[in-house]
Amino acid sequence: MKKPPLQEVKERFNDKESLVQAVRELGGGEIWIERLNEKKGLKMVSNRKLLHLHDLLIQVKERFGSRAGLIDALLEQENRIKDQGYRTRLERYPTPRLWEILRAGEKRQKKASAAS
Repeated sequence: MKKPPLQEVKERFNDKESLVQAVRELGGGEIWIERLNEKKGLKMVSNRKLLHLHDLLIQVKERFGSRAGLIDALLEQENRIKDQGYRTRLERYPTPRLWEILRAGEKRQKKASAAS
């Protein structure tokens, strides 16, 4: 059975403040677009969402190094490397959305290769 988010936060980060700090450090500039409500910030986000965001940012950083690398991988996956309009549109998307688009494309390619 999966652990509750609070227990996972306490095991991995000791408290929520450490988790918020870890997400901010990972999201510094190259990987994340800062779109937070200034009044609420990350402290008001649920533990589950913060854990998901932390894991996602780690995966993006390890695999691509930055948002630009992730966007380049998306463009290459869809054979639209020279399409500047599409690149501009992707640059407006938050990192989690870009990650989900990439994963969906990988699943499509996997199904297509298995079918043929």
